Amino acid sequence: MSTIYFFRHGQAGQRDDYDRLSELGREQARLLGEHVAGVGERFDLALIGGLRRQAETAELALERMHAAGLGPPEARVDRRWSEFDLDAVYAEIAPPMAAEDEEFRLEYEEVRHLVRCGDGQIHRRWTPADSKVVKAWIAGRYEMSGESWREFVARVKEAGREFGALPAEARVAVFTSATPAAIWVAAAFGSEQPRHVMGLAGAAINANITALRWRDGEPQLLSFNGVPHLGEARLRTFR
Repeated sequence: MSTIYFFRHGQAGQRDDYDRLSELGREQARLLGEHVAGVGERFDLALIGGLRRQAETAELALERMHAAGLGPPEARVDRRWSEFDLDAVYAEIAPPMAAEDEEFRLEYEEVRHLVRCGDGQIHRRWTPADSKVVKAWIAGRYEMSGESWREFVARVKEAGREFGALPAEARVAVFTSATPAAIWVAAAFGSEQPRHVMGLAGAAINANITALRWRDGEPQLLSFNGVPHLGEARLRTFR
C-alpha cells in the first residue's frame, strides 16, 4: 500500500499577483518542512504542481527536509497537480454574467474596486462574485476556450491514478492546492459531486497535510487538513 501526502501551498499573494507566496506563506512552508522533518517522515518521491506558489512551497519545505537528511531522492514537476486557473475562469465567464445579471455585475465591480483601492481584506476573502463565477464554470453555463471543470477533474484524476502502480509501501509527497487534493479526498468516499469537492477545498488551510493510502488502486483517507505545525492562530489562513 502506497501512502500519498498532499501538501497545500502556503498563503498566496494578492488577487492582482496571486501566484506567489506571501511572507506569511513562506513562513508556513518553512514550518511545514520543519514539522515533516521533525517527525522523521521519509519520501521516495516529491511531485510538484506547475504553479509558482506550489513550487515555492516545495522549495522551502524540501530544503528543511534535506537538511535533516530526509529529503526525497527525486522531485519533479507534474503540472496535472496545478490548481484550476481562477483568473482565466473570471476572464471568460464574468463579462457575459455581468451582461445578463445586474446583481452579479455590481458584486463583480465592487471586488474590482476594492482591489484597485488596495483594500487588504479583499485579497483574503471568498466573495459572492467568486462563488457565482465558479459555480457557473462548474455547471458549464458558458463556453470556455480554456479548461472546463470536467477537464480539470479529469487531469487531476489521471495524475492520481498513477499512484496505483507505485511499489508497495512507497511514500509520495505532492505539493499541490486545495481543489486537486479535495478531488481525491472526495473520491475516497466514492463522490465526484462538485459540492463535496468544493466544500472540502473551502475548508483547506494553507500548508495543511492531507494523507491518503492507495490500496488495490483505490484511495483511503488517513487524515485531512492537518496543521500541527501551525500552532498560532495567525498562521492558520485559507487563501
